[in-house]
Parts: sequence; structure tokens; C-alpha cells
Amino acid sequence: MKNMWKKSALLVASLGLTASMLAACSGGSGEKAGNAEDFKGTITIWDGPRWPDKDDNKYHWLEEKIAEYQAEHEGVKVELVQVPWAEMGDKLGVAIGGKKWPDIAPVDISGSSVSIEHIKQGVVEPLDSFLSKDDKKDFYDNALDAYTYDGKLYGIPNSITLHTMLLNLDLFEERGVTPPENGKWSYDEFLDAAEKLTFDRDGDGKTDVYGFSTYVLAGYYESWPFFFKNGGSPLNEDMTEFTMDDPKVVQAIQDLADLKLEHQVAPETLGGADVGGTFQAWANEEQRTVAMEPWATWAIGAAQGKFPTNFAVAEYPSGDDNAKTIGGVGGWIMFHQEDANKKAAVADFMKFISSTDEQFVMAQNYGIFPARISASEKDPFKDNPEMTRAMEMSDQVVMLPRHPEWKKIDEAIQAQLQLVFNGEKTAKDAMADAKKQVDELLK
Repeated sequence: MKNMWKKSALLVASLGLTASMLAACSGGSGEKAGNAEDFKGTITIWDGPRWPDKDDNKYHWLEEKIAEYQAEHEGVKVELVQVPWAEMGDKLGVAIGGKKWPDIAPVDISGSSVSIEHIKQGVVEPLDSFLSKDDKKDFYDNALDAYTYDGKLYGIPNSITLHTMLLNLDLFEERGVTPPENGKWSYDEFLDAAEKLTFDRDGDGKTDVYGFSTYVLAGYYESWPFFFKNGGSPLNEDMTEFTMDDPKVVQAIQDLADLKLEHQVAPETLGGADVGGTFQAWANEEQRTVAMEPWATWAIGAAQGKFPTNFAVAEYPSGDDNAKTIGGVGGWIMFHQEDANKKAAVADFMKFISSTDEQFVMAQNYGIFPARISASEKDPFKDNPEMTRAMEMSDQVVMLPRHPEWKKIDEAIQAQLQLVFNGEKTAKDAMADAKKQVDELLK
């Protein structure tokens, strides 16, 4: 695993706080070093839901780590603010605007409101003085690259993730459909499977089970590898021009929308914004109305845990080009601190929750790959062939543009994509309109 991640294409940053966003910030050099042991007070951390415990508490991991840390550091209180992932970016944007930011927040593939302008304003603290050279050697190069600009580190990497196709094998067996060999297939083979997996189970003349579904929402990219199956990218190489109006990309977008609009192998919800409902349609035992869906690797853990499913991991179908997927690096960032001792204490807690043991635990339970080499060497997936298969897809990862205005660009594109999936626009017209909006943002 060590060599695989070293050579993988995940030299991209997280989809929220990318390397280009982590622009140079003068903070950190020449500052008086603080002492974490001298800090007494409150540290505030935001986090989204992770994996559930027996009581369905999805914040139990961080709550337990907070309790441990407080027991070891008298006079320090760590306050956890629970924020749904879908709301994290907007809430961070509001908090930054009001200068009421938390001390620590997660920056993951769900996206972020942190931009190059915030970095220039000193909103995010550099962390180099808190990690030694030996500390940094334990992180994969691509993980450090995700939070490094011009030699400065602006976050502690915690995880690496990517997107895969998840196939419900019970539905494949019910319909006599053979899953793709070694998880590899062409788009035509995928479409053929989707047609066979769409059926009226109870004979009432209405479709009960569909072959495929996914959603479209700003900051989420499960659908995007389909758009680049014939090649292409969102922006040109120097990020000066929108390029998703390329005929190959336009056709790929229309192909996916036509699974609902023409082939009727996807439900009406295809391309909507209901993340939870989409997942439940695939994973909930009382539903299971969709046979194939793309998800980030956290869903593998969910399908092995709370939503036990007989499933397989497959690649995205390929078109004229090779199979593609999208991935990223997540971790923790520290917002601006006035007090040197508090800054040291915040960094200490960030390291505490990013240790080898904690990344090993998170890998086993949350469906991510560790950012630390030492955690990977503990082999968290030795008994998990599905995660092992997902890991093998790391060399298919393509980057999203590392542009400081990516959040606004993404919102403009995703809004047009939703119109395509709703049948309100053709992919050609939607991407032409997206180009007008995005090229203005690129000026």
C-alpha cells in the first residue's frame, strides 16, 4: 500500500481546500512559539457525522477522543460543534465572514468555503512549527501536497478517499446478470446491465427496481467520472477557460441523463439533490430499489456495517478513454489564533486526533485510506477485499481544477447539470450556459 499511494494520481488536493488555495501566508515566520501546557481554556472543533456506534451516535469517535484529551490536560475544554457535511461549507463561509470561526475544522471532499483570499488574510494558520521533519515523513507525499504551498503546511492530512461503483449482487443474481469481470467494463456493458436490472418485481405494471441512480449537488462528485469517460476536463490546463462544453464531455453528460430521460433505467430522482435518499434506495434493506450507485469509499464501510449488503466494488465504466475516478485528501485546518499558547494547544489536539492509531481506527470504520504511512503499514484492510479493490483504483484518479474560485465555478456547473437531469435543458445548451458563467469567474 505504501508504494501504491506514493505513485498514485492523488497528487491532487482535497476538493475543498486545494493546494492552490493554500497560497502563501506570511503568518508563522518569526512568531514566538507558544507552550501548549500553559494554555487553559476552550478549544472549539467542528466535525461532521462519522460512523455510528450501537446507539447510532455518529460523533462518538471524536467525543471519546475529546474526553481522553481533557482527562490528560487539566484546565482544557474541547467543545464539539456537530455540523452535517452538506452544511459544512456554507456554515464555514458564514463563520469566516463574521470572524467567528472555530479553532479547528475538517476539510474533506465534501468541499469548503476557505479560499485563497482567506489564506492571504491570515484566516488559516501554517502548522510547520508544530510538525517535525520526522513527523512529516510519516505522511504520504500526496497527502502533504494537499495542504502545502511554497513549502508551508496549512493542515494535518487525515485521510485519502476516492469514488467507486457499488453493485448490489443480490439484485444481479435475481435478474441473472453477471457483474463485470474484475470490476472492469465499458459504458455499453454498463448500460446493458442497467437495462436488465430495471424491472417490475410485483407485476403491477410499474417499475419497482432500477439499474442505476446518483445525485447532483454542488461540492459532490459521484456523478463526475461518468462525464469524462471519453476524455476531457472541467477547465483547460492553465485554468483560463471552461472546457466542459467539449462535444465528448457534452455527450457523456447527456448519456448519463438519458438513463432516466430516454432509457428509463433510472428513477425520477436521478440527478436530484437528495443524498440520503439516494443512498437509502441502494443500501436500506427495506428498499433496495436501485442496483448500482457510485459513492465515495465511506459507503463501503456503511454497506459492511449499519446497512449490511451483499455487494461488489467496480470501476466506473469506460468510454473512448480509460476508466476514471475522482478522489481527494481530507484533514484538519487551524483557523487564526491570537494567543501563542492556545495555538500550540490547538495544534497538539489536532495531532492527537490524527495519530497513527486514530487513522488506523478511522480507516477500518469510516471507509477511508490513511494519510499516515505507519497507519497503512498496520494493514487496516487485510480482511476487507472490497476496500482493497477500491485502493487498486488509485491510479485512475483525476484531479479537479485547483482554482481559487472553484467553489463558485462548481456551483455554476452543478446548477446547469441539474437542469439537464431534470430534462429542462440539453447537455449542449446547459454547458454553453455554464461556459458563460464560468468564463466570467475565470477572468
